[in-house]
Amino acid sequence: MFLRALLAFLMVPVVVAGIVPFTLALYDPFKGTGSLAGGLLLAIGLAILLWCVRDFYVSGKGTLAPWDPPKHLVTVGLYRYVRNPMYVGVLLILSGWIIITASPILIGFSVFMSTAFFFRVKLHEEPWAEKLFDAQWQEYKQHVPRWLPQLKAYYPEQ
Repeated sequence: MFLRALLAFLMVPVVVAGIVPFTLALYDPFKGTGSLAGGLLLAIGLAILLWCVRDFYVSGKGTLAPWDPPKHLVTVGLYRYVRNPMYVGVLLILSGWIIITASPILIGFSVFMSTAFFFRVKLHEEPWAEKLFDAQWQEYKQHVPRWLPQLKAYYPEQ
């Protein structure tokens, strides 16, 4: 299972948050002089992403890949504060890239990815979780916001 998790990580977020933005910025004729300050957002986003991948693997017994999703609802770690921390992490990475490269094309790409994430969550992931985890999902959804983290951690009743 570790190899499946590693492969999923390399195929999905490394491409979306690494290879694509790097390539777009490299060939963006409109980019300006960026700032290395974006490295902080990029690092925070990467830490969030890695933490979530670990939680999917350990607690969920699955990967972040759509073809090998978690078998258990993940409500540990950052998932206690926000339902989609992995997407939040990727968007922080993309924001870091934007600041580092000052690329308007990356702004467009990030807006596109934000929209794609919203519709993927709303139209696919949430209905899937509701179908698979039923009452557990309903309880979790009621207490944890979709995108903006809350300050109080959610601890499901055992």
